[in-house]
Amino acid sequence: MPASSVSSIVAAPGGSFLLEDRTPAEIFTPEDLSEEQRQIAATAVRFAREEIVPAIAALESKEPGAMAAMLRKAAELGFTSVDIPEEFGGMNMDKTSSLLIADHISSLASFSTAFGAHTGIATLPLVWYGTPELQARYLPKLATCEIIGAYALSESSSGSDAMNIRTRATLSPDGEHYVLNGEKHWITNCGIAGVYTVFAKIDSEKFSAFVVERNTPGLTVGAEEHKLGIRGSSTCPLLLVDCKVPKSNLLGEIGKGHHIAFNVLNVGRLKLGVACIGGARHALGEMIRYAKQRNAFGKPIAEFGLIQQKISSSAAQLYAAECMAYRTVGMVDARLATPGENSARDAQKSFEEYAVECSILKVYGSEMISHVTDELVATMGGYGFVEDYPAARLYRDARINRIFEGTNEINRMIVTGWLMKRAMAGKLALLPAIKQVMDEVMAPPSFGGAGESGAVLAREASVLASVKKIALFAAGVASQRFITGLEEQQEIMVDLANVISQIYALESALLRAQKLAAAGRSSATVAGAMTGLLADDSMCLAESACRRILAACGEGDALSTQLAILRRLARYTPANATALSRSVARSCIDQEKYPL
Repeated sequence: MPASSVSSIVAAPGGSFLLEDRTPAEIFTPEDLSEEQRQIAATAVRFAREEIVPAIAALESKEPGAMAAMLRKAAELGFTSVDIPEEFGGMNMDKTSSLLIADHISSLASFSTAFGAHTGIATLPLVWYGTPELQARYLPKLATCEIIGAYALSESSSGSDAMNIRTRATLSPDGEHYVLNGEKHWITNCGIAGVYTVFAKIDSEKFSAFVVERNTPGLTVGAEEHKLGIRGSSTCPLLLVDCKVPKSNLLGEIGKGHHIAFNVLNVGRLKLGVACIGGARHALGEMIRYAKQRNAFGKPIAEFGLIQQKISSSAAQLYAAECMAYRTVGMVDARLATPGENSARDAQKSFEEYAVECSILKVYGSEMISHVTDELVATMGGYGFVEDYPAARLYRDARINRIFEGTNEINRMIVTGWLMKRAMAGKLALLPAIKQVMDEVMAPPSFGGAGESGAVLAREASVLASVKKIALFAAGVASQRFITGLEEQQEIMVDLANVISQIYALESALLRAQKLAAAGRSSATVAGAMTGLLADDSMCLAESACRRILAACGEGDALSTQLAILRRLARYTPANATALSRSVARSCIDQEKYPL
C-alpha cells in the first residue's frame, strides 16, 4: 500500500529536534493523510464503534473465546496483517496506516492491548529476524489470527533489567534441539496464544530468542492474573521445564537476542503512545458529553471555568501527543520511501533511528491519558467512582501504560542516555550545540526567524527557542559537573529527559498549528490556542527542572551565576491562559469531541 504522497517531509536524524529547526512543511501531520489512509482510519473507527464497543461486557469478563474472536474479526479487515510482507499473507502497509489502525481501534484498552501485542511485539520479531522457513510457517497464520502471538521477555526478577533473565537454553546432545528451562511473567495474550517469542540465555550467557509453539512438551501456561485494569486481556505466566525447541526455531543470531528485544520495543512504544491517544480521545468525549448533560446551580457544568479547564488541558495534551506521533511515523515513512530502503530490515533500522522519539511518545502519551482519565473521574464526581459508568474502567486501564513497554522511569533514562551516547559517537552534534550555548549564554536570546515579530505564533516560537537553550544549558552544566558519571545521576537524567520531551511536544504542536494556519484551515485557531497553553506549561516545567539540575551541580557563587543565567533564559511573556482555556474548551464543547 503506498504511503502518503507528501514529498516535502524530511526524514531528519533521530534526536535532531533538540538542535535543528524545522519548517511546518517538513513535518507530517494528520491533515496530510492520503484519501486511502483516511478510508483506513474511517474503517477502524467503524470497527471500534460497531464491533468492539458492543462487546465490552463480554471482553472485560473474559467470556471464553471472545477476545480471540474479536481479533479474528479485525484480521478479516486486514488489521492484523498490516506489517507483514505480502508474500506471507500480509498487506505490507506504510507505517502511517499501521498507526492509524492502532489509534482508532483503541476505544477499549483490553482489546488494544491484545491487538498491539499480537501485531507488534509478537509478530515483528518474525518479520524482522525470522528465517524464510520460520516466516513461511508462522506469519500467514499470524496475519489471519489462526494463531495468536505473545512475547515472553519479562521475569519476576528482571522486569526492567531485561538482560538479567534466568531462563536458560541448552543444546541437546544430538544437536537438534534447545532445551529451555525457566519461568516468564506478565505475558500479554499468554492464555490465548498459539506461539510465543521466548528469550533465554544459551549456555547461561548468550541472550537469544526462540519461537515456541503452545503445544510444545514442557511448556505450561499458568493461571490468569487478576489485574487492576485491562481485565479483558489475557495475562499469564509461562513455565518451561525441559521444553525441547527445534534448533531451527532460533530467532536471529545466537547472543543477539537483545537486538530483537530492544528494536521491537521501539515500535511497541510508538504504538502504545498512539493507543493512548485513541483511548484519551474516547475519554475526552465522555468528559464533554457528561459536562454538557450534568446541571448544577441552574446550568450545565460545562459552562463553569474549572470544568472547562479540565477539558482544555486534556485536549491540549492530547493534541501534543497526536502531533508527535504522526510527525514521528512521517519521518519513518519518509526514510522508507527512499529507493532501496523498504525491506523489513530497513523498517527495523528506521524505528531504531527514532528510538528517542518513540520513548518520548510512550512517556508523554501514557501520562497524558492518565491525566485525561483522572479529569474525567473528577468531572463526573461520584458517578466517576463507581463501576456502573465507563470512567472507572478508563481510569484503571490507564495506569498500566506507564509500566509496560519499559516503565516511564526507564524510558526517561533512555531519552537522555540515548542522546548522550549518540553525541559521544559523533552521530548527533549535541556537544557542539551545548558548547555554543555555554559560550553565548550571557548574550540576549536570539529566537531566529520562527520567532520574528508578525510570525504566526511568534510568542510560542520564542518560548520554544528559550526552552531549547535551557535544555542545552542544563545538559552542559550537568556534563561539566559529572562528566562520564552523569548516567549514574538518575534524578538529573530524568529532569533532562522531561525538558527534552517538552521540546519535542511543543515543537510538534507549534509546527502543526503553523501548517494549519498557512493552509487557511479553520482548525488553526483552536490548534494555536492549545499550542499557547502548551508553551506556558513547557516553560514552567523547563525552568523548574533546570533549577533542580543547577542546584545538584553547584553551590555558592557559581550556582548564583548559573541561576542568573537561567532567569535570563526563562524570561518570557505568559499568555492569558484563562482566555485560551475557555477558547479550547468552547471548541470541544460545541463539537462534543476532541476538536481536530
